[in-house]
Amino acid sequence: MEVILKEDVPQLGNRGDVVKVAEGYGRNYLLPKKLAIKATAANKAVIDQMKASAVRRSVKEKSDAEALAKQFDGVSLHFTRRAGENDQLFGSVTSSDIAHELEARGFNVDRRKIEVGHPMKTVGEYTIHIKLHREVSVPVKVTVTKEAEVPAKA
Repeated sequence: MEVILKEDVPQLGNRGDVVKVAEGYGRNYLLPKKLAIKATAANKAVIDQMKASAVRRSVKEKSDAEALAKQFDGVSLHFTRRAGENDQLFGSVTSSDIAHELEARGFNVDRRKIEVGHPMKTVGEYTIHIKLHREVSVPVKVTVTKEAEVPAKA
């Protein structure tokens, strides 16, 4: 089945691409979620118009993302978590935690755009990447420290 993508779909293609997919994937996932439309002659003409507007929109989104990326210069996040022996955290610092911390600092970033890489399960410094646009990614330094233990009363 050939479909025309209306949105970017990871590991499949970008907006406006004509791709060949399995019947079930197209019928049961892409079409109902309005991520794609069937590739007919009429739809291809509509998509050509959509591509032109998408190029203009993409240029604007990229310039907005680059402006936002400049605001991330020097931003570093600090988390204090409970940790056991060998500085192993009880749990981990997740992309959701990072999104909440960024939101508290005035940055509205979707947690799905935060690329953690590997789980932050130990105390230390990490570098994560925030994907603001298809071509714009910003590195942010994250520091995880051990929470100071309170001595138990006897």
